[in-house]
Amino acid sequence: MAAETRAEAAPSPVAISTRVSNAASACSFAISASSRFTLPTLSRADFTFDTERDVYVCPQDKFLTTTGRVHRERTLLYRASKLACDPCLLKPRCCPNTPQRKIPRDIDEDARDFVRSLAGTPAFEQSRHERKRIEMLFAHLKRILKLGRLRLRGPRGAQDEFLLAATAQNLRKLAMLRPEPPPAFQPA
Repeated sequence: MAAETRAEAAPSPVAISTRVSNAASACSFAISASSRFTLPTLSRADFTFDTERDVYVCPQDKFLTTTGRVHRERTLLYRASKLACDPCLLKPRCCPNTPQRKIPRDIDEDARDFVRSLAGTPAFEQSRHERKRIEMLFAHLKRILKLGRLRLRGPRGAQDEFLLAATAQNLRKLAMLRPEPPPAFQPA
């Protein structure tokens, strides 16, 4: 009789797996509730640049304007007004550590935007393929032929050293193209 009560008291495998899965989900909830997950800060790509008005427009349709002063000889700073940023709902994601958002823009950014628009076109892919072939040759010169640093002085010295290295590289290529001589015929 004592053996029968022990058998009845033992939990079934289904009950055990249910308890384990409930404990695991409770544990994962406790971990996720205690962790501090913050959304990522808005990037420059989240703002749109209006070329006609020369302003950035934030996701909340506020303007970031510039004074026109060039900083560090290359950069214009576009700033939002503090009055526009303070009541904004996106402020914790937009500018969490500063009173207002500012975005630097290079003075040549229009040209960069044009080049970015060409990426993915067939002409761009062809150009990239050709550049890759040339850059592989320069990498070979630097790593294999040890031309990472020029040792001769002046422009003429650099030109001479580079010409010698390029000649050595071309001779190596030429040696690889030369077919192997046929095996010598030996009479029996």
